[in-house]
Amino acid sequence: MPIGSFTVLDAGPFDGVDPDDYIRAAMQWHFAPETGSRYWLERVDRLGFDPRHDVKCVADLALFPDLTDELRDVRVSDLVPRGYGPQARPLHVFESGGTTGAPKRVVQMDDWAQHGSEQVTRRLRDHAMPVGALWLTVAPTGPHLVGDVLQRAAASLGSPGLGVDMDPRWVKKLVAAGRRDEVDAYTDHLVDQCRRILLGQDIGVIAATTPMLERFARDSDLVEVINGKAQAIIWGGTHMDPDTRDLLRTEVFPDVPLIGMYGNTMILTALLEREGLTASEPCVFDPVSPYVFLSIVEPDTGQQVAEGERGQVVVSHVSKSMLIPNNRERDTALRVRPADGHAGDAVADVAPVPAVEGETVIEGVY
Repeated sequence: MPIGSFTVLDAGPFDGVDPDDYIRAAMQWHFAPETGSRYWLERVDRLGFDPRHDVKCVADLALFPDLTDELRDVRVSDLVPRGYGPQARPLHVFESGGTTGAPKRVVQMDDWAQHGSEQVTRRLRDHAMPVGALWLTVAPTGPHLVGDVLQRAAASLGSPGLGVDMDPRWVKKLVAAGRRDEVDAYTDHLVDQCRRILLGQDIGVIAATTPMLERFARDSDLVEVINGKAQAIIWGGTHMDPDTRDLLRTEVFPDVPLIGMYGNTMILTALLEREGLTASEPCVFDPVSPYVFLSIVEPDTGQQVAEGERGQVVVSHVSKSMLIPNNRERDTALRVRPADGHAGDAVADVAPVPAVEGETVIEGVY
């Protein structure tokens, strides 16, 4: 690929682009003075290597240090690549949940919003998601990515959506302060809003977090309504252990397909559960070539674990819009061979690490 040729970076998620070709083009884009963001151009001299020459394939993304902590304080304008032009503005600015410190910020340009939505929609269609069905989405919006992902997914399927917003940061503060009664009161407030919608509308798709689905499961009236009306349930935003997943699929909501969604702000999209898994198989999430690459490593050494072994999840997001390489997530997972056509690892049975840098990880309602 000639230096300065960036056509490959405009490829859609199902165009069959070679991931290594894509990575080489992305390094030219993000580190050329004419096209790179101020953030990366100011950091290249202290990386200890030259990304434009030394990063030749997906595996070479491991050369980067994890700099995501810096995203807590970087100016938004410094994250926009110059190649978009002087008048370019982000479509969205999203923030991480701020579970372990100040939130990190990322930008989403219009082209990435389209690519990210396209891959989510395709995977939902693979799961035979109903077209035109009314959605109920119970998830945080505002600066949180998940609300935007779900709203776009519903719209792409021609589905109008009803929403119940939540504030996971407030709930996490309550949990940390030991104010359990207020957590319960807030959760009841969310459930009351959902109840009115579920009883009064013909909801075909429910998108909710694991804690909310567990709360629904304790209400026999809601369980009956969901089993009678819903055609699919999408869970995400937090983790679901295998026992809970099996219970919800086989006993609580046996008549409704349960589809997992794994994602976070640093991925800048969502990964949908692999289609065709049986009830006895673990919940597997594949990467999204050529944009999102996963690696499962031993936390102390950074070495990749063997397939079937548990390790820490390392994520790299590479798009024309953003470069977030070698980010160590606050998740562990089993390493799984990815589906054909995808580079890196797939993950199964994702679970949170108990603490990050000495701070306890709190899930709350999200």
